[in-house]
Amino acid sequence: MKYTVIIKKTAQKQILGLPKIYYDKVRKAILALETNPRPVGYVKLTGATNIYRIRVGIYRIIYSIEDSQLVVYIFDVEHRKDVYK
Repeated sequence: MKYTVIIKKTAQKQILGLPKIYYDKVRKAILALETNPRPVGYVKLTGATNIYRIRVGIYRIIYSIEDSQLVVYIFDVEHRKDVYK
């Protein structure tokens, strides 16, 4: 099963603003969500339904999974100190 990854416009801007070393790592992590939306180390966020996060160094990718439609929505890609505010 292959999922479609949809990245929100604000998340696209955040990704483009990342330092090059993290840009490549975040890009690879997002592409990997197409085949495995629940990779090793993913965490379901408490207090939210169907919202998850994965760590990529000091950055966090916040996303939701729609298994019925095989879609992953990327909402937020930020530094760990800013992402939960």
